[in-house]
Amino acid sequence: MLLAQQPAFLVGAASVSFGDMVAPRDSAEGRYWVHGPAPHAAQVLLLAGTRPDAPLAALIPLDADTIGRVEALTRFWRAAEGRPTIPDTRVTAQQRGRLRTMMLAADGRTNGASYRDIAVVLYGHKRVASEPWKTSPLRDKVIGLVKGGLAMIGGGYLKLLRHRRRP
Repeated sequence: MLLAQQPAFLVGAASVSFGDMVAPRDSAEGRYWVHGPAPHAAQVLLLAGTRPDAPLAALIPLDADTIGRVEALTRFWRAAEGRPTIPDTRVTAQQRGRLRTMMLAADGRTNGASYRDIAVVLYGHKRVASEPWKTSPLRDKVIGLVKGGLAMIGGGYLKLLRHRRRP
């Protein structure tokens, strides 16, 4: 979320300011902080030269990600107002579950676990032992989970921030 000083010509209802926010990190771009509790926390950048105790405006670039940014602003505003937040539609509950499993599998592999060891942790010894490991579809599934998790760690997680668009 990018926040800047509200232009003086925009008069209307009283604007909310965030003067009580604690800035965890200053940079050349401005002041970064996290607003709100998990799981609805928002990363905020107060642009350089902007006072947090003055009326603020959100800056939304007009590009391929504008829709997602507007939705993020809506969630941020509802949280700031103390209203119930709307769900994030970029990742479904099923996708979140698979992402979690991918991260567990990748973490196990980077810590020296074999694919079979990972399968035992994720699916149980009985299921892994129920068929020959070398030809098991479960083996292929675990290898795919590890590859997917390592791809996420390597920067693929950025795709999660964007809505899927039809060509």
